[in-house]
Amino acid sequence: PAIHDPQGQEKQQQAAGVGILLQIMMLVLSFVLGHVLRRHKFYYLPEASASLLIGLIVGGLANVSNTETSIRTWFNFHDEFFFLFLLPPIIFQSGFSLQPKPFFSNFGAIVTFSVLGTFVASIVTGVLVYLGGVMFLMYRLPFVECLMFGSLISATDPVTVLSIFQELGSDVNLYALVFGESVLNDAMAISLYRTMSLVRSHSTGQNFFMVIVRFLETFVGSMSAGVGVGFTSALLFKYAGLDVDNLQNLECCLFVLFPYFSYMLAEGLSLSGIVSILFTGIVMKHYTYSNLSTNSQRFVSAFFHLISSLAETFVFIYMGFDIAMEKHSWSHVGFIFFSILFIVIARAANVFGCGYLVNLARPAHKKIPMTHQKALWYSGLRGAMAFALALQSVHELPDGHGQTIFTATTAIVVVTVLLIGGSTGTMLEALEVVGDSRDTSLGDGFEVVNNRYMTRFDDEGSPSESGFRTKLREFHKSAKSFSELDRNYLTPFFTSNNGDYDEDDDINDDQHHEERIPFTRRGNF
Repeated sequence: PAIHDPQGQEKQQQAAGVGILLQIMMLVLSFVLGHVLRRHKFYYLPEASASLLIGLIVGGLANVSNTETSIRTWFNFHDEFFFLFLLPPIIFQSGFSLQPKPFFSNFGAIVTFSVLGTFVASIVTGVLVYLGGVMFLMYRLPFVECLMFGSLISATDPVTVLSIFQELGSDVNLYALVFGESVLNDAMAISLYRTMSLVRSHSTGQNFFMVIVRFLETFVGSMSAGVGVGFTSALLFKYAGLDVDNLQNLECCLFVLFPYFSYMLAEGLSLSGIVSILFTGIVMKHYTYSNLSTNSQRFVSAFFHLISSLAETFVFIYMGFDIAMEKHSWSHVGFIFFSILFIVIARAANVFGCGYLVNLARPAHKKIPMTHQKALWYSGLRGAMAFALALQSVHELPDGHGQTIFTATTAIVVVTVLLIGGSTGTMLEALEVVGDSRDTSLGDGFEVVNNRYMTRFDDEGSPSESGFRTKLREFHKSAKSFSELDRNYLTPFFTSNNGDYDEDDDINDDQHHEERIPFTRRGNF
């Protein structure tokens, strides 16, 4: 309708109201349903799956009944809205709720799984999908587009697995691995996807080396931006003297604006905002958080938890609704079937390959047991990240190709969230990795130094050790020296705790429930 048509405008406003009302009703329903399911310990339908189902059902009903198109437009999944408003709080919260101890004691393993593993998984998926097309098993896509599909489908989102870990209690190291891998893996998958799509648009025979350089530029640049903003915020809160009672409001406002600043800074520099806001979260939790007054600490923890759980539930509802409403090309059932098979194979290559490498480097008592590797393999659900990237690919790729990728991705998301998510509880109990509340986080490999848990490494390598192992041991030692650098220099410089950094912020967070899981998952999943 024209701008000066008051009736048309009124109708649009009314449609907007109805659309938003529907969304709020679905959110309320989803939170209530999730709570009821949790109360009755019904693990076959986790909260994420319940939200997705609600979206699917309402979307299906809206599709069947002839709903006004004006209300429908309020429900279109805009990827800008997703990337600018829904994703940042979710990713920031996942960095912010990351407790440093278990994360950094498994840091080598987490980086191996999320960086090398995601790379392996996306290449394996891409190559298999391409070969499937060449052998006429499935719809044929050009090689670069297969790699784009491989990288977007490598973004895992194990919300349901982590929520079950929290409900049933699980090994701390396993939780740190699954959580850490999923957090860094999103960042990695986005950087890979962007790199591949750049290669596709400038397909002037760029060599492989340039692709790697471009990827590193994106990843390292975004990470530096995030860490820089985090450190700046720490210094600001240390010296601005805002932790006075009557300035609490100002303190919280500033704290909440920094993550967004970091996200938009990276996007403005055409880097990855996701990677940036993630590292801002990790740095702000470690340094800035302890410079806040106690009341502000409570407030910001609760605030980010609340925003991210709203955003996450909304994403699943939104996805369900959109899957029901979109036009899908279901003619490529073969493509969907084989891509599900291929991502299972790629995930196995990722987890068991990297698991083997990590175990080479670790002393006998710290090796990742096979049951943990299987649980990690099983927890590779695909979620919102893959869905949003697939939506982008619809705009970026030529007719039919993007649509095929999008349909396959939505099918994979629904199958993994509903089937794998629902059977996770049973599977984890069968592997005997949940329900053991024993504190394995501080095994023989740790000792307490100045109230901090430091990893103890055996300095003397046995004479028969290969050079490769010795190198890996050296990497471990450098990780240890990093935590000493942090304790002796970074913490005193960036916080007001003059080096005697006691974990009082951890006490606020979890009252030291260390025998179970020592940190909270993003959102309330």
